[in-house]
Amino acid sequence: MTEEKWGQLRNRLLKTVGQNNFTTWIEPLEFDAVDGGVAVFKVPTNFMGNYVSQNFADLILHELTMSGEQVQRLAFRVAANSSARPAQPATAAEAYGSADGDVAVMTAPAASSSSKDTLEALQAAPLDPRFTFDSFVVGKPNELAHAAARRVGEGGPVTFNPLVLYGGVGLGKTHLMHAIAWELKEKNPSLNVLYLSAEQFMYRFVQALRERKMMDFKHLFRSVDVLMVDDVQFIAGKDSTQEEFFHTFNALVDQNKQIIISADRAPGEIKDLEERVKSRLQCGLVVDLHPTDYELRLGILQTKVQQQRETYPDLRIADGVLEFLAHRISTNVRVLEGALTRLFAFASLVGREIDMDLTQDCLADVLRASERKITVEEIQRKVSEYYNIRMSDIIGPKRLRSYARPRQVAMYLCKQLTSRSLPEIGRRFGGRDHTTVMHGVKRIEELKLTDGQIAEDVEMLRRSLEA
Repeated sequence: MTEEKWGQLRNRLLKTVGQNNFTTWIEPLEFDAVDGGVAVFKVPTNFMGNYVSQNFADLILHELTMSGEQVQRLAFRVAANSSARPAQPATAAEAYGSADGDVAVMTAPAASSSSKDTLEALQAAPLDPRFTFDSFVVGKPNELAHAAARRVGEGGPVTFNPLVLYGGVGLGKTHLMHAIAWELKEKNPSLNVLYLSAEQFMYRFVQALRERKMMDFKHLFRSVDVLMVDDVQFIAGKDSTQEEFFHTFNALVDQNKQIIISADRAPGEIKDLEERVKSRLQCGLVVDLHPTDYELRLGILQTKVQQQRETYPDLRIADGVLEFLAHRISTNVRVLEGALTRLFAFASLVGREIDMDLTQDCLADVLRASERKITVEEIQRKVSEYYNIRMSDIIGPKRLRSYARPRQVAMYLCKQLTSRSLPEIGRRFGGRDHTTVMHGVKRIEELKLTDGQIAEDVEMLRRSLEA
């Protein structure tokens, strides 16, 4: 292979691995020769040769083959002018070299390297140190998912396998999966815990097919102690990947290895997911992370404020701000946390207390995007259907308890879920005065604390309206 050809190949590698990886690992490689099906490269150190062998050999071999070279293996020889050489081989890969240890020959990915080393190289997305059980705020919508994740994180035998966590964006699925992995690693550092996205699983599978390394792929994924796959809905419609996932799943379950899966919806509702895969996922514990309620969002904000205090110890936050944010930003916890982070940073820059005026100025775009599009008429219609009364009775003048209580519930929901003022709400309820609306809202707030049925009615209606 000529230097010009190697230069063209390097340009293709740059596009594939990115500038940082290219500069660190590919650019220092110096092509030497192709001898007997082995492509030899000079490297500054044994460590670099071993790292490239374990992480980029598949890709380099593929590019060499595509360029017409008859290459089956790679070899890395430490350049003669390099003094950086360990006293003994850093990994088993160096033992494949010549007698003086300066050549590492590997067929990538190296079947001879330890499973743990290979698994660490595979894990493209490191665990987030912020995502632990200690930082997870527990509330009614996620308490079952948290309890199940805690149980798996203990590391002992469990009665459910797999554990499937599903729910919408920003409800805590990834947080719980990272927390499980951290807990398992802390309790048993020698445990092979593999966390990756379904997309990464598919990429590795396609790569193994292309390079004819399926036996290495199968060995890799069947040698883990705990397999965690995030966003499994990604493999829906990809038949070959689903088949391999199914066989991997069966092999691990047969060995009593734990599997944890996350998805954006229940397995039975994932379109284009094979029935046998759905059946396997549903044979364990399937847990729904419900949309957050007001109390949970407020708890998350209060926890986040304590964390922000470490960065901004002198900032004060006025009463009512957290409650306002918990009401207004209801769909996504990530957006909620991001809004608070922005608020603290902005207040620090301008040197002001975090009050309602500053909050609305700083978060105008977030509040507009999160503004509920629920109308007063929609609330009136939903409440009348829920209590099985006519909409005209909610709006009309009748004061019977069977009409008055649903009317107050509707007023309360209008106050909480719309941006309408009290006089506007009163006008929509048959021209009533704003003091009547205030009384109705206050009455429902009181009854929520003492009457379980009213509290349940309000929560069911709120969820129905926000769905």
